[in-house]
Amino acid sequence: MNKKKSGQIALAFFPATSMQQVKLRPVLLLRQLPYGFDDWLICIVSSKTQNYIKGLDNLINQGDNDFLQSGLKVASVIRAARLAVVSGDILLGAIGQISAQRLSRIRQNIANVSSD
Repeated sequence: MNKKKSGQIALAFFPATSMQQVKLRPVLLLRQLPYGFDDWLICIVSSKTQNYIKGLDNLINQGDNDFLQSGLKVASVIRAARLAVVSGDILLGAIGQISAQRLSRIRQNIANVSSD
């Protein structure tokens, strides 16, 4: 994947928490890690909006200003509790981008939880 940047929605194979199954799914690139490798902090994006955790996750709906540019096909939940660090090599391609404001809210939600 060329020109990765924070806020992009990309496709990647992401394991289930049981590590028994891997699924191709959209992921949000939160931040490239600062130590000189092509490693990225990511979180998954799921169409199962009923799994939304208020105060942590972020819903993106078809009526939202940045929905079309996200590249998502249906309303989705950005699962900030499902974090991983991955090599940029496993990111298969960007499908879109969320707004800087949404990215900032997601990062703040993660910071708030980690400070408890």
